[in-house]
Amino acid sequence: MISSSPNRSGLGRTQPRNILVITYWSFDDALVQAYTLPYLRLIREVLPQGSTIHLVTLEKRAAPGVREVEPGLLVHAFRYVPFGVRAFGMIADVLWSCLKLIRGHAIDTIHAWCTPAGMLGHILSLLTGRPLIIDSYEPHAEAMVENGTWSRRGLAFRLLFWSERAQSRRARVLIAAAEGMKDYAAMKYGMVNGPIHVKPACVDLERFSFSDRKDPVLLKELGLEGKLVGVYAGKFGGIYLDQEVFALIRMARERWGERFHVLLLTSHTPAELSAYMDREGLPQEMFTVRFVPHAEVPRYMGLGDLAITPVRSVPTKRYCTPIKDGEYWALGLPVIITPDISDDSRIIAERGIGAVLTGLDDEHYKVALTRIDHLLQEHDRRALYDRIRPVAEEFRNYDRAKAIYQSIYGS
Repeated sequence: MISSSPNRSGLGRTQPRNILVITYWSFDDALVQAYTLPYLRLIREVLPQGSTIHLVTLEKRAAPGVREVEPGLLVHAFRYVPFGVRAFGMIADVLWSCLKLIRGHAIDTIHAWCTPAGMLGHILSLLTGRPLIIDSYEPHAEAMVENGTWSRRGLAFRLLFWSERAQSRRARVLIAAAEGMKDYAAMKYGMVNGPIHVKPACVDLERFSFSDRKDPVLLKELGLEGKLVGVYAGKFGGIYLDQEVFALIRMARERWGERFHVLLLTSHTPAELSAYMDREGLPQEMFTVRFVPHAEVPRYMGLGDLAITPVRSVPTKRYCTPIKDGEYWALGLPVIITPDISDDSRIIAERGIGAVLTGLDDEHYKVALTRIDHLLQEHDRRALYDRIRPVAEEFRNYDRAKAIYQSIYGS
């Protein structure tokens, strides 16, 4: 467990505590709404009554400032600046403000989400002596090189990779996204100071359930009645495939004809995606493109009959955890996924609840689509849900995360 800071050590664990949580995302980003806030609520449940969580966010649009978004949860928003010379000013501002926050609010633990935010957390831990926790511990520096965003010789990679090693040695507790991260950390970072827990991206199983499947009002509104719907929630490019996804969709259209429709839940606009569609000869009317608040995602995602997780199969993706897979599984959707993505590709293959692409060409797309077609023909919607949903309950249940936070913060 994480004990209170020295100036609070005499108070014991029954006294209110103050936790500083650092992210590198904006408050409205899905990575905060779906991947951070639910866990902060779990942490708040195991903290003593009257405790406060201070959440740091970096905003591209929203104004900086402090606000209480829920009882016991304060958001401290700072202006985001992309990596570069000007970013050092942003980092200095965040560090100085957090130092004042730590001292002014008797912060006793620094809890950073992912290693980019962990860079800030590591510095603050060194300066204040407060224990450091790294959550969603996975390789980021090498991932940025693998997807072509950074150069291995560049300053950004060298700084973050050095910091990831330092964070691994400084952190009192590490919470990884996949089991393989333990071996990666030992191989790449050497000595790891604290225990490594494993917490895949969990899902609110009450919000994503069979009741969200094929909402008749939404089906009619979007003109999807009688359609076989493929759904993808996410972005294109970077760590995700782009043109390859539309080549797969072309093959799906060849198999299922005009009955097949694609629902893209993405921040990309139709105009941004039109070049991909045109290159594969796909009519734009077979696509519905929507960017919806996360609260609406279950209703929209539930319109699907099958789903896609097109993460690029680069080595570091073995240690990540796609949020969308747990959401797809919770809704009972069979998934087409690329190989070696977290533990998910293996689970999908072993449980027979989707298809793993073993190549990115028409022949391999055809094999994967044939597998999905067999699942859809062999099971009605309820039977397929009953087969896939237990996988979400086993691997993506919030009870797993709560047990970890209880072991760290519980009395």
